[in-house]
Amino acid sequence: MATRAVKMSSEESPGGSGFELGKKVTGSIESTREFLHDVRVEMKQVTWPSREDVMSTTAVVIVTVAFFGVFLAIVEKIAQLGLDWLLKYFHA
Repeated sequence: MATRAVKMSSEESPGGSGFELGKKVTGSIESTREFLHDVRVEMKQVTWPSREDVMSTTAVVIVTVAFFGVFLAIVEKIAQLGLDWLLKYFHA
């Protein structure tokens, strides 16, 4: 099998020319601006919750987390006592 070496001209360089890089950077800046404009338009269409809605749902979340925290602490304590009893019963 023979290997051929091919000389590449500056226009065919793997990195591309400076002009192409400039187009890519300009294109990415333009696409970023377009994206940010689209984001602003979409955010204006969002129906935001009222302060009362946010406060009430936050209160529900806090109460629920507190309830389940206490519930799981009780379940864990009962499981610990049951396991301790089982280990004492079968070990001794």
